[in-house]
Amino acid sequence: MEMKKLTYYSIAIGILAFCTYACKQPQQNSAEIISGIVWNDTEGNPINAHGGGIMFHNDTYYWYGEFKGDSTYRLDWVTTWECWRAEAGGVSCYSSKDLVNWTFEGVVLPSTPEDETSDLHPSQVIERPKVIYNDKTKKFVMWMHIESPDYEKAHAGVAISDSPTGKFTYLGSFKPNGEDSRDQTLFKDDDGRAYHIYSSEWNKTLYIGLLNDEYTQHTGVYTRNFINLSREAPAVFKHEGKYYLISSGCTGWDPNVAECAVADSMLGEWRVIGNPCIGSDADNTYHAQSTFVLPVEGKQNFYIAMFDRWNKTNLIDSRYVWLPLTFKEGKPVVEWKDKWAF
Repeated sequence: MEMKKLTYYSIAIGILAFCTYACKQPQQNSAEIISGIVWNDTEGNPINAHGGGIMFHNDTYYWYGEFKGDSTYRLDWVTTWECWRAEAGGVSCYSSKDLVNWTFEGVVLPSTPEDETSDLHPSQVIERPKVIYNDKTKKFVMWMHIESPDYEKAHAGVAISDSPTGKFTYLGSFKPNGEDSRDQTLFKDDDGRAYHIYSSEWNKTLYIGLLNDEYTQHTGVYTRNFINLSREAPAVFKHEGKYYLISSGCTGWDPNVAECAVADSMLGEWRVIGNPCIGSDADNTYHAQSTFVLPVEGKQNFYIAMFDRWNKTNLIDSRYVWLPLTFKEGKPVVEWKDKWAF
């Protein structure tokens, strides 16, 4: 099936419009987080790291995300949902010491425009990359959602690198435990064990699978969670010995109410404890969707809840919403703040 193509003229106009819009946006103060505006890197370019996650390594934070192409189109022949997408540009990486000022380290897992059969061809889909470090192998391991344009492939992809800034070597994709893998994340526990958390069974059920010692394959040990409840966009963190999982419902690009669950172990029973968001627009997660929860180094019991505010008709201009996550009466709470500082 041939996909819609934009003319060079319309692409140029789109780039100009976005750049003009980005330049008009207020920039972040060096010590503040301001959600929903265009965030620029240290060279003044808009940060392009969507659906991402952050890894802390050797006193530096590394933010990995989807590097979106500069034009968005809809696949009209996909009728099951609003299939808006941009060309897959690979996985980007930004580094920071303070979580506010970010340096572009490049596209650490590039797309492969020369190979139309590759998972990483721009016509395909690369989503929600997450990276963890393996202390035994000394490798940085990336997992991501690998998809066909119509979102029916539902594979997990894996790549490794000797450095957090790549380049990452792609190892291929597969269906973990023989089932679909769509929205996904990784979690590395204090004991060094790592888990792959992913929406499966056509997004109806969330799987949690134990990874092997190299973090590159599943062990076959897994659990099925929230069966037939259709949860996606998982984000996992640990607090005072308990495990927490924030996810969204399945409404395509449009926001919905978030949900949090808690368990005594990653492969244990998960108990739903409600929406962690409070206040105005909490019922649509502040017009955004979960992607990661980051424990901040050096600040005990301080977490950042990371969300994406998707712009489905101009995906490169999707914004980032980062808010402090605290605990009240034993439950995680996220509240909107126009701006906040560490």
